[in-house]
Amino acid sequence: MPRIEISIPEQSLACLENGREIRRYAVSASRNGAGEQQGSFCTPRGEHIVRAKIGAGQPLNTVFVRRRPTGEIWTSELAERFPGRDWILTRILWLSGCDLRKNRMGDVDTMRRYIYIHGSPDAVEMGKPGSIGCIRMRNQDIVELFELVPPGTEVSIAA
Repeated sequence: MPRIEISIPEQSLACLENGREIRRYAVSASRNGAGEQQGSFCTPRGEHIVRAKIGAGQPLNTVFVRRRPTGEIWTSELAERFPGRDWILTRILWLSGCDLRKNRMGDVDTMRRYIYIHGSPDAVEMGKPGSIGCIRMRNQDIVELFELVPPGTEVSIAA
């Protein structure tokens, strides 16, 4: 089974198969840095799994709200109409923490914080912090990763 390793300092995501890196992507983690606390808008550290894969078969730039496609396709015109919106596009890998009381359960629960690996508008810069906790990826990259990893894939996030 593949494994995902995310480096917050490097703003990168590596997909490994049998311990060998098969893909590497530039990503954008939280602009607030690393942290697990509910409401911190930080990217949680530690061991996680992909709990759910959402968006299979949806077109590129499909807009999601509460993990459901809205029927919208992201465009710069749509972005101008909703300037403060946190755009979750194309595919979602919903993460669940594995470390009890570090990123699982209580007020540090990654899944209850709705932390995803997801697509973003092409204008979003990768390789530097910018999200409100999630791991943002380019749309083509999240489609590729989505096809490579099954539910249950281990995800390690290091700071």
